[in-house]
Amino acid sequence: MTDSSRRGAMRDAAVIVARDADGTVAVLTAEFPQHGGEYVFLPGGRREDGETPEECARRELREEAGVTARTWQPLGSYAITLNSTARVHLYLAEGLTCGPQQLTPGEEGFTLMWWPVPDAIRAATEGRFLLQGGPLALLLAQQVIAA
Repeated sequence: MTDSSRRGAMRDAAVIVARDADGTVAVLTAEFPQHGGEYVFLPGGRREDGETPEECARRELREEAGVTARTWQPLGSYAITLNSTARVHLYLAEGLTCGPQQLTPGEEGFTLMWWPVPDAIRAATEGRFLLQGGPLALLLAQQVIAA
């Protein structure tokens, strides 16, 4: 495929650590019956045609958490799987403005909460995250925040 927003059979994705002025981060929960129950995850999702990774991150944060951010810091870009060249782009977003969630029909069960970073990392170590991008983004953001 020649479309730069696609790589292999999968699209690139973005995952966002949205950190507010109090130091808490946006965390979502939802039921995933196919995986055995409720899981925790960070805002994020697949790139749409023509989007840059940061545009994807901005859109996903606005839709899933109802949040816009003044500052964006890339945390890295990593392969999603060994069988695809698709990447997950991780970001730290700060300077937040909160509004209503703009959930798509497939996201209607997403519940937004604000957790201290250590609580979110604890959920990762307990295996409560569904996808690997969230825990990696939290660990990388924690390094940036501590610097």
